[in-house]
Amino acid sequence: MGGNVRVGLEDSLYIGKGQLATSNAEQVAKIRRILGELSLEIATPAEARDLLKLTGGDGVEF
Repeated sequence: MGGNVRVGLEDSLYIGKGQLATSNAEQVAKIRRILGELSLEIATPAEARDLLKLTGGDGVEF
């Protein structure tokens, strides 16, 4: 019930009703604006990796 948000072209191709997103960055910028307007805190990449139990790029062996 943390209200987590996931964005990216792998989740949705649209930025708005009937409007295709041009990039992941466009989707991230929009959700950051929305969350900022709601005075909600945005996790850092390190915090998101920790929440999702992911390793960073430095923690994989390829």
